[in-house]
Amino acid sequence: MKKYLLAIVLFSMSAFCCMQAQNKPKYKDPKQPVQVRVQDLLSRMTLEEKICQMGHIHRDSFWMNGKLDKAKFAQLIQDKKCTGFIECFPYKGEECLAYMNSAQQYMRQNTRLGIPAFTVSESLHGSIQPGSTIFPQAIALGSTFNPSLAKEMTTCISEELAAQNITQVLAPDVDVCRDLRWGRVEECLGEAPFLISKFGIEEVKGYLENHISPMLKHYGAHGTPQGGINLASVACGERDLLSIYLQPFESIIKATHPWAVMSSYDSWNGIPNSSSHYLMTDILRNQWGFKGYVYSDWGAIGMLCSFHHTAQNGADCAMKAVQAGLDVEASDACYPKMINLIDKGIMKIQDIDQAVSRILTAKFAMGLFDYKLPNKADYNKHVHTPAHIAVAKKIAEESIILMKNENNILPLDMSKLHSIAVIGPNADHVQYGDYTYMNDNSVGITPLAALQAMCKDKVAINYAEGCDITTDYKSNFQGAIEAAQKSDLSIVIVGSCSFGDKAICGEGHDLNDISLSGVQEELVEAVCQQKKPTIVVLIAGKPFAIPWIKEHVPGIIVQWYPGERGGDALAEMLFGKINPSGKLNFSFPQSTGHLPCFFDYLPSDKGIYHNPGSKNNPKQDYVFADTKSLWAFGHGLSYTTFDYLSATTQKDDYSFNDSIEVTINIKNTGSCDGMVAPQVYVRDIVSSVATPVQELRGFSKVLIKKGDTAQVKIAFPVSDLALYNEKMERVVEPGAFELQIGDASDDIRIKKTITVEKSKEILIPD
Repeated sequence: MKKYLLAIVLFSMSAFCCMQAQNKPKYKDPKQPVQVRVQDLLSRMTLEEKICQMGHIHRDSFWMNGKLDKAKFAQLIQDKKCTGFIECFPYKGEECLAYMNSAQQYMRQNTRLGIPAFTVSESLHGSIQPGSTIFPQAIALGSTFNPSLAKEMTTCISEELAAQNITQVLAPDVDVCRDLRWGRVEECLGEAPFLISKFGIEEVKGYLENHISPMLKHYGAHGTPQGGINLASVACGERDLLSIYLQPFESIIKATHPWAVMSSYDSWNGIPNSSSHYLMTDILRNQWGFKGYVYSDWGAIGMLCSFHHTAQNGADCAMKAVQAGLDVEASDACYPKMINLIDKGIMKIQDIDQAVSRILTAKFAMGLFDYKLPNKADYNKHVHTPAHIAVAKKIAEESIILMKNENNILPLDMSKLHSIAVIGPNADHVQYGDYTYMNDNSVGITPLAALQAMCKDKVAINYAEGCDITTDYKSNFQGAIEAAQKSDLSIVIVGSCSFGDKAICGEGHDLNDISLSGVQEELVEAVCQQKKPTIVVLIAGKPFAIPWIKEHVPGIIVQWYPGERGGDALAEMLFGKINPSGKLNFSFPQSTGHLPCFFDYLPSDKGIYHNPGSKNNPKQDYVFADTKSLWAFGHGLSYTTFDYLSATTQKDDYSFNDSIEVTINIKNTGSCDGMVAPQVYVRDIVSSVATPVQELRGFSKVLIKKGDTAQVKIAFPVSDLALYNEKMERVVEPGAFELQIGDASDDIRIKKTITVEKSKEILIPD
């Protein structure tokens, strides 16, 4: 009898569970395909709930005294209709965790449909939440010429973001920057689309493989604003748009399939990028197959009315943006106005459904409905750990660029020095760059502190600031001169700052003149006049025009904003504990008048006379100067030397479907181990439209021990040789291509000519 009753109970429970499973909405079932879950959830949503998914709310409205104010939160999300996105930028990491956990839990449990939000933060070079690891700025990462470090970095950042309950980051920045006056140069990986693509792919992989959703920014032609002014329009043709500015976005999207792209503030060809159907639908979706959502840069949608004057009001802004393909509104209030437009038949509900389905697809794909919220007990195990700090230092080490080393002034020999003068505005102040949570010395190591720790009582350090970064005050020059006079050698550390009232770089801080600001160059001159060996270190977020320093100073180092352990990396490099291996990812101009300054220019772009003048001796093309870069893309010296012995390809004639593999034999002929970064450039010898004198198509970075020879293989598909012809068709044209193999764009060691589909090439007789 008992067995019979037990069977009845078990049968009843099983039947109840089956009924519950049948009643369970499909969107809550993780076993269902993503698109089934999306369509099921979308069918259950009201118009108001859909538009709420397209919005972004800010923490100040409902985060009171360190806690979530549930009443205000419920009011803000309009009677339990959820929201798409939430941010928490200024709060410390543990506060961010508590905030995001409580907000996400509320979304899941206290709203009608239980739709979680994307929790949003910045992470250009580390989570922006205070207490996180500060990695070197993006410009420094690019100068390592080692994309594997990009994935290492974002893997570390992802662990910290996950501990803070961040699921969506507004990074990486894959803009192609071509105007060095622009304040956001430091956020960019370089001037070469190919280099940016390779680093961007690895950054995105590091995020996605660790369950953080990255967001490519800023979509559209963005990195060469007119006059270098932030948000200004970019003037370029369609060919440059597709082959230069959009090329990293295309490569990264096709290689990694991210779920988010950010629109940019500016305009191209008279159309604001945030309302460009051509950019966000024709290219991004229809041509490239992007399946995710486009998110507005903050306030960009309202700017269609207030800044670009291409929309009448907020409702018009919303309609133009959504119909162009912009799905998420950040830091604006235009999208709620679409309810009235739909009620009046001006907009169609299908426009909203399309945008919301993209957002929901990303949320399901990234596991937002199913992941376990992190807990505070584990926080310190994952944030600002020794392992993460070690990666930050490794990037700082590999990003240092030795620009000049006359008479082997470097590395320094501590046994031959009694005293060193450490001078300059960046000697005793960390410079992290923009998009960090602080800029004081409490976390990072300054060059002065690192040198003092290294030299201890062996070498005296005489410090003087000399001047600041921005003003023309010379009152502290005398202290710098005295420090130089009583020292065996001077290290002058100058550059830029992207934080506070001394900022001359960073978002919104553009320059009309890229000479060193203030009286920094005069400080260098004053120190050099003391007739002591002098080294200049430029710690900055962009190249500056420093021709006098190049001519007169024997030792020159560039250290892009190097993160919290940049001081240690610099000190170790100065004394030879690290062999520098960084390469220029941006060319240095001779002057502001030499802008734009990049290596992959067209054959006609550097003049025809090649008869440069100089001061007091006017000639042509520029009357008083040549047209060359001060230092070119790819430049970077080592404490050892490398000979490029040979470069071969597997054949000389290729078909359109082939891959080209270049095998390079390189010997370390110097006295110490070192890392070398061989580069392969290509020139299309004769083409139907003008093409650059060289384009980067491959690079690698390898360690070669002294006396050893290494074989380096660099491969790329023939399709990378494509151009946009007169009809704007993307084609690889048959014919001859010159491979240029070398140590920099202006230091080509070996040239080799190959052909593509030689049998199809038509030769016209003279």
